Amino acid sequence: MGGNCQWRCPLPGDWVRGKLVGCGSFGSVHMAMAKSTGGLFVVKSAQSDEVGLQALLNEVNILETLNSPHIVKCIGKEISREHECHVFMEYMAGGNLLDVVDTFGGSLEEEVVGLYTKKILLGLKYLHENGIVHCDLKCKNVLLSSSGDVKLADFGSAKRIKDSRSQVGFADSWQNIGGTPLWMAPEVMRNEGLDFVSDIWSLGCTVIEMATGKPPNWDVEVSNPMAAIMKIACGNERPRFPRKFSEMGLDFLAKCLERDHRKRWRAEELLKHPFVSGENDIMRNLREEEQASFSPASVLDIGIYDEVGSDSEEADSRRTNPFTRWFHERKWIGTPGQQHQQQQLESQFESSEIWITVR
Repeated sequence: MGGNCQWRCPLPGDWVRGKLVGCGSFGSVHMAMAKSTGGLFVVKSAQSDEVGLQALLNEVNILETLNSPHIVKCIGKEISREHECHVFMEYMAGGNLLDVVDTFGGSLEEEVVGLYTKKILLGLKYLHENGIVHCDLKCKNVLLSSSGDVKLADFGSAKRIKDSRSQVGFADSWQNIGGTPLWMAPEVMRNEGLDFVSDIWSLGCTVIEMATGKPPNWDVEVSNPMAAIMKIACGNERPRFPRKFSEMGLDFLAKCLERDHRKRWRAEELLKHPFVSGENDIMRNLREEEQASFSPASVLDIGIYDEVGSDSEEADSRRTNPFTRWFHERKWIGTPGQQHQQQQLESQFESSEIWITVR
């Protein structure tokens, strides 16, 4: 990152602030331009007397240690004489994911949701491998480029698990855990601690947000947010799943929104789930195989097709449900109990044409 002049931190006085593009508890976000190159970026600013200054400094401290195509890049920081902190970030022309959802009718098709979810998971996997929990994953904190790149942003609430576990009182201090309540995991709401799978719960809520254009629905009045908080923390329910989702999408959500964090799937496991691992590619490849292998090139091929295609093992394999083949070709990562569940699922798949929901 440092070797690319495109991301070189602008010198004091060599940049100019443009229009406001966002604001939050930490301060404001503006477009900015480097006067020497004309390059565009964004600048986050906060005054030293604001509570949000600590969140902004926490964000830059974490981002300066990361280098991933799935994480928004921090170009540098500047502290002015007026004790104002500026953090320079790469510009993502597509805006945040919530804006994209609004632009395209208030919801995204399931195929697009799966595509974006996979890219978000790649970012979470990288963070978790580096001992970091994002703590505030939602559509508003996921940025897109014009070419479809998806990057995680807004690390003001992020925590380093490896460091913080050695600090007394971290898990029990509500003040030390940030985030947006409707997207927060039950164990975080109850102050029982913070783990990487806390981000996975938020991912499930983000998937619902992409599919519906609305925050996760807990069947409570909007005017009574405390009722939703109590449901998340102390109830046995999960947010309402999208009605139009496929069985495969519902199964993915069930893995993300498992209330028992010990059973909740991790990022590396979810990346192997067919909802994000290319189910559409499986179906497309099967159709292409069938067309390539069984479409007669001439009337002379029809007899060969009738004689060979009906009894061959290859034909039987093609008739097998594609999700069954997915199970056979890949090891289902999980606990011994989940592996036993896989064996039970496989037997059901043989006589079913749809994905079986297991909750």
